[in-house]
Amino acid sequence: MINENFRKSLEEAIGHENALVAFSAFEQPASVSVRLNPFKKGAAFTGRDVQWNPCGRILQERPSFTLDPYFHAGAYYVQDSSSMFVGHVFRSLVSRMDFPKGRPLRVLDLCAAPGGKTTDLAASLRGMFGDDFLLVSNEVMKSRVGILADNVALWGDPNVVVTSDDPKAFAALPGFFDVIVADVPCSGEGMFRKDEQAQQQWSEDNVALCEARQRRIVADVWPSLAKGGLFVYSTCTFNIHENDGNVLWISRELGAEPLLSGDDSFGFKGVIKTDLGYSLVPGFVEGEGQYCSALCKTSEDFSYDMIPDVPHRKGRPQRNEKTTVLPADAGRLLNRNVRFRFRGDVAVAVPENIWTDLTMLETMLHVIASGCAVGTVKGKDLVPDADLALSLMLEESAFPAADVDLDTALAFLHRDAVTLPDMERGFILIRYGGIPLGFVKNIGNRCNNLHPQSRRIRMNIR
Repeated sequence: MINENFRKSLEEAIGHENALVAFSAFEQPASVSVRLNPFKKGAAFTGRDVQWNPCGRILQERPSFTLDPYFHAGAYYVQDSSSMFVGHVFRSLVSRMDFPKGRPLRVLDLCAAPGGKTTDLAASLRGMFGDDFLLVSNEVMKSRVGILADNVALWGDPNVVVTSDDPKAFAALPGFFDVIVADVPCSGEGMFRKDEQAQQQWSEDNVALCEARQRRIVADVWPSLAKGGLFVYSTCTFNIHENDGNVLWISRELGAEPLLSGDDSFGFKGVIKTDLGYSLVPGFVEGEGQYCSALCKTSEDFSYDMIPDVPHRKGRPQRNEKTTVLPADAGRLLNRNVRFRFRGDVAVAVPENIWTDLTMLETMLHVIASGCAVGTVKGKDLVPDADLALSLMLEESAFPAADVDLDTALAFLHRDAVTLPDMERGFILIRYGGIPLGFVKNIGNRCNNLHPQSRRIRMNIR
């Protein structure tokens, strides 16, 4: 039964006739879609293409992703097709805008967990700029930042830095970012098909609470966006207050020019144009709910009286910055110029071109992960890290590789015993379908499985 207040709200947002179509669609099952990693070939799906993302596929049924080695290799990400629309707006506008030259493009994904938009942005940036970008992926919730860091590691892009900070912490970086993407927490109307109780729990009070929270989030982070910078705003809800209403507020109160007002160039079949953005609604598109808009910052200085002064603070010091000497040939494991550092006992490679920016970020923010964990020095050996196998920086020719079948791949991912009698002793790169999964150490009659316990398949694989 439709919540009557929600019915009125949706009709206000998209019109009576459109709302009737949406209400009917709410009774249907949610869709399933994936987005392929264009830098890790191998995974293939039968299904319909996502209109606004060349790597997106809408599936007819939900497969067992857990039992697919390509999933664990970061060859694709399971993401709602409507959510991919944010990446389309991002790519289109970034390609039209002029940004400072001579340094990497600096992008912030402010509310990033679990990582769908971050991985989409990373693929987009690499496709457009090669190595010449820095993407900060932030999640304030400590309970969610771990899965974000894991998904970033699986995707494998070393130019992504994971942080865990409140939006107001970014005010200590005035004008630092060229682009900010903010998929802000919302009332979640676009998730009604995935949560049966969500619709009945909907209330105008919660919408108002979300509206105020979203304004606070945007106002907090606004100083860190450069003048002339791009701000992409999105929610997974439909109502005017959290969508066009907030975009108008940002424009008037913070100083920005809406970029999608009267612009139909982002339109696709089924996508509903609003005054200041686009709304994707079940019944019109195959995905779930999504709203997206964008603005260009026009204000030079920031002065918002609700925000207290944010002092510059020292971030986490680098723990255990060691004098341990890496093996002389450690650089041969990687396919680009890097600088090495230590995080705890793990040697980490950071792309040379983001080193300076990362060093500065670490003085202001809580950096959770950066670059690529290469391995742990033990005596004269460098025990390769699982993340190295997944990284786009891996020089695959540096390791003997074993291309295994499905059963062996699943056994490896389950952390079962693996034997490679025909392989030489030492560290072996395990591949499935040509895509690296991880490492084992072959000691002859058996292999030590180096797949992380935290990422092992826990369900029955037989």
